[in-house]
Amino acid sequence: MTNTNRIINFSAGPAAIPESVLLEAQSNLFNYKGLGLSVMEMSHRSKAYDAIHNDAINDLKTLLNVPDNYRILFLQGGASMQFAMLPMNFAQHQPVDVIHTGSWTKKAIDELKKGYQYRVVASSEDQKFLGLPDASKISFNDDAAYTYMCSNNTIFGTQFKTFPTHSKRPLVVDMSSDILSRPLNVSDFGIIFAGAQKNIGPSGVTVVIIKDELLDTCHPDAPVFFNYTSHASANSLYNTPPTFGIYIAHLVFKRLLELGGLKEQEKQNTLKANCLYQAIDESSQFYCPVPKEDRSPMNVVFRHQDHNESIESAFISEAKAAGFDGLKGHRSVGGLRASIYNAQELAQIEQFSTFIREFSKKALVHSH
Repeated sequence: MTNTNRIINFSAGPAAIPESVLLEAQSNLFNYKGLGLSVMEMSHRSKAYDAIHNDAINDLKTLLNVPDNYRILFLQGGASMQFAMLPMNFAQHQPVDVIHTGSWTKKAIDELKKGYQYRVVASSEDQKFLGLPDASKISFNDDAAYTYMCSNNTIFGTQFKTFPTHSKRPLVVDMSSDILSRPLNVSDFGIIFAGAQKNIGPSGVTVVIIKDELLDTCHPDAPVFFNYTSHASANSLYNTPPTFGIYIAHLVFKRLLELGGLKEQEKQNTLKANCLYQAIDESSQFYCPVPKEDRSPMNVVFRHQDHNESIESAFISEAKAAGFDGLKGHRSVGGLRASIYNAQELAQIEQFSTFIREFSKKALVHSH
């Protein structure tokens, strides 16, 4: 770490941003490249911002190897707005097939209940969402408007390692919490969307990658701002975009390319996840409730063996004192959670894993 006064931030989002990105943004904050103003003050119609905007689109296209028949959009409203925007555009006359794996797909279902048809074709609710259905064994309906799923669940700590590419209908995936963590075959998807505040940058930007042929089917009665074609035809400049957030995203994309792209990032994420899960699995005090094959490399959930909340609280307090913060589990499930997105470095995860081992030894002594 370049600044010893900074904590190691395990928050699920808004999450850690790479220090090199923050420092570069800081150096340009007051006077961007000698232009005499900040990116935050810059007209979104200016040549200077136009270069930032298009570089961000092109770098993301390079990172994910996005085919030419897809458009990259920078929208607002977070992933939550997409829960409503998708059916507005595509589900007016056909039902939606949903793979239900937790809180975020439930929110999407809640929007579908407001006048749209849907079918839950697979669910892990009977496992309390602590596992995932086998994507390869799900049966889909050929009359569906699209197939909907969430790739990674921040609350329950699960991630799909493969996608159900056998669906004949467009596959729409919420990748808010694991986009840019691994390479993807974008051609497998109709739409990918992601809130920025985990692996991309600050909150306020939502990335949407959408196939051209789907743009041709957007419902004409969808309100103009909620119609994907409005934003695609204006290169995400239909209205004033979140310019500073897109600037930070641009710096993040550039950094990922400089570090070797998504294959290299996936290697680092695997090393980090293996290091942390090993420390938990070997602990006398903690365990991970998610089957190994479904565990997320982004959001590591764990609990005290006896669900002893006082020991979990002590762990959170002592961790904070040691410089590790953001470890409280989601309010809906409790327990503990360490979100280890791209910005986290292996050395930081090694430090935290050592802390878990030391805490466990101390707690074991006190329990005897």
